[in-house]
Amino acid sequence: MMRFLPPALAALMVATAGPAAAQTAPRFYFGADLSYVNEMEDCGAVYRVGGQAYDPYAIFAETGHNLVRVRLWNDAEWTDYSDLDDVRETIRRARAEGMQVLLDFHYSDDWADGDKQIVPKAWRPIRDDVPALSQALYDYTLRTLNALAAEGLMPEMVQVGNETNPELMGELDWKEKREGINWPRNAALLNAGIKAVRDASAGSAIQPRVMLHIAQPENVEPWFAAATEHGVTDYDLIGVSYYRKWSTNDLAGLGSTIQRLTAAYDADVVVVETSYPFTNDGADASPNLLGPDTLLPQYPATEQGQLKYMTDITQTVITNGGTGVVYWEPAWVSTRCSTRWGRGSNWENATFFDWRRGNELTMAGHWPTAEYRWPSPVGK
Repeated sequence: MMRFLPPALAALMVATAGPAAAQTAPRFYFGADLSYVNEMEDCGAVYRVGGQAYDPYAIFAETGHNLVRVRLWNDAEWTDYSDLDDVRETIRRARAEGMQVLLDFHYSDDWADGDKQIVPKAWRPIRDDVPALSQALYDYTLRTLNALAAEGLMPEMVQVGNETNPELMGELDWKEKREGINWPRNAALLNAGIKAVRDASAGSAIQPRVMLHIAQPENVEPWFAAATEHGVTDYDLIGVSYYRKWSTNDLAGLGSTIQRLTAAYDADVVVVETSYPFTNDGADASPNLLGPDTLLPQYPATEQGQLKYMTDITQTVITNGGTGVVYWEPAWVSTRCSTRWGRGSNWENATFFDWRRGNELTMAGHWPTAEYRWPSPVGK
């Protein structure tokens, strides 16, 4: 039942973008990474539609999002969030609104991304003992998923690592000390995580699909070719981060990569991270990570430009055989609290909520309800 959308906006809702039933894969994943939203609410954030405050999970569900992505750190002592309790809350709230969940294991105590993969401090003594580290990763993944399953919170999808361009669970100085990825070690760790997901799902009503995730399309094909060569094959989805600021590919290049991936691998391809600013202004002193240097000529930093970017990238993914797009991070608004890089937010200009209007939902918040051109069924 629609709880807040005015009739004109409610009419935009389409069946293909509606909330998905648990476990049944939707036609297309319209996703939002809401890893910050619980923290933002605790910091006083209020999210509005038509001037009225609403539950942010309800806002995303009722604007056609059918997938919530959430990150998990091993033991991040510098924050009270993105731990198992925080993940439980996110899954409960997303599931209550009919949305599926993608759980993103970083396998680190801090941000793991395309530039760094830092071994959790508890596992640092066994970093170079591949069998022991593989067992620790397996046990942690299995234990986490079993705990969630016991509470009816098993996610529909699981990422085994986040933007794993570098070797899993290394150190900052590995860029200088090592040449490339030690693939026998890397493959053993990835396969340990994958096996844990499969084993956890054996007795579960929800059997999570496994995603492996690489940042920027130009890096995806070489990485998956190496992974295949070293026996990493048991996955269901290929996740791709696409931020034009850090990528050499334009949207056409992204589309071509997706098309080749879908032809080469028996896996669905999802752009699991993307974002675009609706303004170059900021609400606080923390600098915006997506500033003017991220803009493309055809997409100005306006609400209309943000919406056009989202609809165009989504159409690109659909046209080239991809199965989803996830926006990062549409609810990381500015608050009185501090996050990793200072007080406020480094992303408020690229959220779906305009602080200049009391965190009113932007036009791009309705991107799942746009009219997309879907491929004709085979044989039609």
